[in-house]
Amino acid sequence: MLNNPKSVSTDVNGAKFSIETGRVAKQADGSVMIRHGDTVALVTAVASKKVSDRDFLPLFVEYRERTYAAGKIPGGFFKRESRPADRETLACRGIDRPLRPLFPKHFRSEIQIASHIISADGENNADVMSITGASAAMALSDIPFHHIVSGVRVGLVEGKLVINPTFEQVDDSLLDLVVAGTDDMISMIEGSCEEISESELLDAIDFAHGHIRTLNNLQRELVEMVGAPTKREVPEPAVDEALVARVNEIAGDKMREAVAVVKKHDRQEAVEATKQAAIDELVNSDNEAEVGPVVKSLLKDLEKQSMRRRIIDHGVRADGRGLSDVREIEVEVGVLPRTHGSALFTRGETQSLCVATLGTQQDEQKIDSLEGESWKSFMLHYNFPPFSVGEVGFFRGAGRREIGHGMLAERALEPMVPATEDFPYTIRLVSDIMESNGSSSMASVCGGSLAMMDAGIPIHSPVAGVAMGLVKEGDDVAILTDILGVEDFLGDMDFKVTGTDKGITAFQLDTKIAGLSREIMEQAVTQAREGRMHILAKMNEVISKPREELSAFAPKMATIQIPVSKIGQLIGPGGKNIKKLQEETGANVEVNDEGLVFVSSVDQESGQRCVDLIAGMMAEPEVGKVYNGTVKRITDFGAFVEILPNKEGLLHISELDHHRVKQVTDVIQEGETLEVKVLEVDKNLGRIRLSRKALLAREGS
Repeated sequence: MLNNPKSVSTDVNGAKFSIETGRVAKQADGSVMIRHGDTVALVTAVASKKVSDRDFLPLFVEYRERTYAAGKIPGGFFKRESRPADRETLACRGIDRPLRPLFPKHFRSEIQIASHIISADGENNADVMSITGASAAMALSDIPFHHIVSGVRVGLVEGKLVINPTFEQVDDSLLDLVVAGTDDMISMIEGSCEEISESELLDAIDFAHGHIRTLNNLQRELVEMVGAPTKREVPEPAVDEALVARVNEIAGDKMREAVAVVKKHDRQEAVEATKQAAIDELVNSDNEAEVGPVVKSLLKDLEKQSMRRRIIDHGVRADGRGLSDVREIEVEVGVLPRTHGSALFTRGETQSLCVATLGTQQDEQKIDSLEGESWKSFMLHYNFPPFSVGEVGFFRGAGRREIGHGMLAERALEPMVPATEDFPYTIRLVSDIMESNGSSSMASVCGGSLAMMDAGIPIHSPVAGVAMGLVKEGDDVAILTDILGVEDFLGDMDFKVTGTDKGITAFQLDTKIAGLSREIMEQAVTQAREGRMHILAKMNEVISKPREELSAFAPKMATIQIPVSKIGQLIGPGGKNIKKLQEETGANVEVNDEGLVFVSSVDQESGQRCVDLIAGMMAEPEVGKVYNGTVKRITDFGAFVEILPNKEGLLHISELDHHRVKQVTDVIQEGETLEVKVLEVDKNLGRIRLSRKALLAREGS
């Protein structure tokens, strides 16, 4: 028998959730088909038998949506899936981040985790269940991953927390929270919300963790059913205590001095000089191959411990700040002369140049996903050039890190962006990082908020963000506000929180350790709020609300709602009417399927004229109402007068005057403008009867 599948299942949000193995992809080290409703992902895990010479974990994660999953054929010339879309890249990061810290420290074989979405029901999302699938695939393999991890999404719908909400429920939710972790550890959170409180966020995380434990048990049940595999051994390198002592003797005091240097590049130079001096003394041509890598590893550990002990023992950080201090902030707006809105936000050695650009409906981004087509009118793009950290590098397209940081900043600001009906513009923000030493994504949030206010975009409230860190040694805990890059790298947590003065709008957390209790999280979010309020106050000193008027260089936009039944009338045969409007006014006219008409123009006057013409086209003649009409053509029996755009009525010769008129041209001429009154409207035949004499006084009266 070729296939001998085993499966386990449970109920999640009213739909069957199952994990199956043994049916497909059996040559992978581990593989599962994970299913929620009719959404199915094939998740595989393979690790090379050869040990890499890299000094980091070579983990590669791929997430791919097959369009056949939703019964679709890809667009474009080649008719096949191409480079991953942003949502696929973000899903890759979502799988990678909770798993990477949990691998054995010295494991160096290449690992590839791949999730292929092969069925999509349009209701259940495959991204978070791919985290669970990746863990299950590794649990069934010989890959030395000794943890069980699951991922869930939490929504807040009508005041109730919902686990793995459907797409429709997410649309109605005040919260979109993704949480991943083991039984005793939250290793990742990610998401956005609409100004919820810190306590509501913590409650949602606790709610998620309970369901994570349920899915972890489901994975264990499958492993027990199949049989636990024998994991590959990862030998721990032997510790030469004498060499450790010698490294500490030579470099210990100097390293403690080096990590206390305030400026980033000076500190890096001091640390590298200390390391090099120790290497020069301990490593020579005879022992370089054997001793060199060990010494370098010991020096890296010494740097880490020196910085961590300085924080724990003295409450002093690498740049001399206290634990809750925010670096010096400088805020400038309107820094670029011809952009629609611009801001330069500097916090310590991190700096973001943010620019806001306003466009029309034509500038919206089309999103083609398994769930169908949609349009995006607010976007934030983040760029991280190598010069921002004083390095030489290639200028390529956006990588996974840039896409992830940009999406975090976008989620943070989006809840404050006005609805399209109130502000009919497409908004693009670009954050170009000029300098980086700690949380450039949070600088992008602050700079993006400032740039939008500088452009006159009526955001609901300013938004700021701060990155929190953690150093935990036994029972000693230090929570850090506004972390540096080195504190992120050598610390135990990176927790980014954004929001307004009313509540949180987005968050992202990655941890490297267990034991992150609710008490520690409460302290972190409380300290984050204090930091956020401090940053908002600095921003408000420069600009606290959107400018009263849009930039002079931005397109002028207006909207008008018309009945859906009259969209065809507006467009006209072959687009005749809409083209005529654009030619007459110089404005651009677009209409969506709901009858909302977008009018954009260089100046306000031409845009308003176009709106008035559209309003006239949509208006219906009213009996008894007087109109200022134009004589379009004259006949023997009367004249046809246009009283509204494309709406003409008959002014019969008998209705020209109180006395008998021999010829129409004796009273009016073609092209003449005159007032007429509507006597009758025959809606069935589309006829309108007009009168001029009804507005004239009788002779002698």
